[in-house]
Amino acid sequence: MTPGASQAISAAVSWLGEFQRLYDTIPCVEVETLKEHRDQVLHVSFSHNGYLFGSCSKDCFVKVWSNDLEISVLHSANMRPYNWSYTQFSQFNAEDTLLLVSGVYIGPHSSSSGEIAVFSLDDFTLLSRVRNKPYDVFGCWLNETHLISGNLHWIGNMTSCSVLWLNKAYQDIESENINVVKRLFQLQNLNASTIRTVMVADCSRHDTPDLLLGSEEQPSDSSPQVFDLGSDSEDEVCTRAKHRSEGPGEVMVSSQDGEQRDGNVFSDGEQPLMDEKQIEARVAELFLQAKTKPADMSLLSEQQTNPDKKYLIFTTGSLTYTPHQIGIKQILPQHMTTSGPVLGEERSSNEFFDALDYTIDVHGHIIGMGLSPDHRYLYVNSRAWPKGCIISDPMNPPPIAEEIDIHVFDLKTMREVTQTLRAHTAYTPNDDGAEDRHGYIWDRHYNICLAKLQHDDVVNSVAFSPVDQEMLITASDDCTLKVWRSPRVLRIVSSKPNRKKLSFFWLSKK
Repeated sequence: MTPGASQAISAAVSWLGEFQRLYDTIPCVEVETLKEHRDQVLHVSFSHNGYLFGSCSKDCFVKVWSNDLEISVLHSANMRPYNWSYTQFSQFNAEDTLLLVSGVYIGPHSSSSGEIAVFSLDDFTLLSRVRNKPYDVFGCWLNETHLISGNLHWIGNMTSCSVLWLNKAYQDIESENINVVKRLFQLQNLNASTIRTVMVADCSRHDTPDLLLGSEEQPSDSSPQVFDLGSDSEDEVCTRAKHRSEGPGEVMVSSQDGEQRDGNVFSDGEQPLMDEKQIEARVAELFLQAKTKPADMSLLSEQQTNPDKKYLIFTTGSLTYTPHQIGIKQILPQHMTTSGPVLGEERSSNEFFDALDYTIDVHGHIIGMGLSPDHRYLYVNSRAWPKGCIISDPMNPPPIAEEIDIHVFDLKTMREVTQTLRAHTAYTPNDDGAEDRHGYIWDRHYNICLAKLQHDDVVNSVAFSPVDQEMLITASDDCTLKVWRSPRVLRIVSSKPNRKKLSFFWLSKK
């Protein structure tokens, strides 16, 4: 389930103010059910000005809505030449002039990968197409005119390489010396894991107060910071991560409770037997150590105090194919231009992999991520693994909890800022939605659930209006979108004469 995120609202100074904040302004009253989709609705997203929102569905439509009227439909007929199976994600660029749509592409022998299409919001013409592999790398905007896609190359049975590309939204060749695509990063994937759910956080938008009083900045370091949400402290886990990168003879197996079990594969004594998967994983780790490009500390140090820095954020893993880690890589100014290798040119095997700046392990299957409107906080939905479990086979991940946990991370300090929130219930091993058929609204200050928003099937995505926090939209497998408003708005509207229907964007248009 993709978590929605409202702008942080500071706690009020009176009990009456707190009651109004926690009840009267919460969008918990259903005012409209949109039934135009013919299949499961997978995603909903708002434009930045709040006047438009887009919805994606397995019926292969992406619908764009304004007020309470559908203004345009991009039908599967438009996508038919590209053999799209369904649309799964949409995002408006910062200027609300372009719409990025990610879909599943059916290729030869029924193999599926992804494709990104960019449409103009003026006349809904198709501007560009970008291949995306695997299909669940949804893609995202880096800025107003450039977007990020991914490509996957298998190195072995369990080891692969993900290349993240910078693409120009308008695929027109301006000059033979100006390229429309550029490689951003090349990252190695271990134990059948892949990079998924890519997004960009813009630190220049931070304007919410700290939720964790007395929090301190993380020290700058050339090695990746690994934050393990097990029982060990962050310092212990970071120390272990550094030791692991220093010695080629040390093998560590991570468990749910954070304990590291060490073994010396290259000792003079009897060596433990390893199967083919373990041998490949060990060789891949050694290759990664030898081929990881060291960070340019001069550039990183300059960016540490830069309020305009950006982070590339994605789900990944290191122990199994299910995503259980969040990878964070800072995007430097030289990454934000299209000068570089031309489209289709592959990296040679002698080139280095890029190292991550931060890795957060949640010890469970990550099923959704979202950013707060100001990009200060990262919300992560996950289903936890059993405590103390050990993963010996990457293709057999541990069983996951029925409950869905919500984690909140501060991207300014790279720390988890609230206790884990738990309310959703899921029932199947691999369904990515809220299977209890509800969306939930939480208060970050008190860590409490304020409202449950009911559907007739799995809830896949929720989105707050960026200009009206008393409006929320949910998307569900029941083929509907539901619009929710606050009790306060309903009282205001009902008091106005001759007003028969509540407009979606009434507050933003008054």
